[in-house]
Amino acid sequence: MKRNNLNQLLLKILFLSYPISGFVSVGLGAFASHSLRSILSPDLLKIFETGNRYQFYHTLAGLISLVLYRNLRNKLYLYSSVFFILGIVLFSGSLYILALTGFRKLGMITPIGGVSFLLGWIFLILGTWKEKF
Repeated sequence: MKRNNLNQLLLKILFLSYPISGFVSVGLGAFASHSLRSILSPDLLKIFETGNRYQFYHTLAGLISLVLYRNLRNKLYLYSSVFFILGIVLFSGSLYILALTGFRKLGMITPIGGVSFLLGWIFLILGTWKEKF
């Protein structure tokens, strides 16, 4: 596959990932408030809600990064978007699994997701710093 086709495929995957993430985030939030409240302990429900909140915030941040990349072609914005989706999967995903299963060993993955979020913000800052306004 040619490099240009690979870049187009990556952009398509990312542009689809963010609306899917937003949809999943809203659905899981509704599921938590209507169904999980009576099943999970308050501590586990709080863990689930933290994952959900971070997923939603970073869905918006990642989509903004991706639109900035598409309009300005600054690769730092693309890196930001990739790290945000990685953070969503690792951070929020591990918290969801922990809350629903009680499997605490996945807690080792959560900080990697948190670092991914931080890298996403750093690349967003660097991309903005590099732009000429």
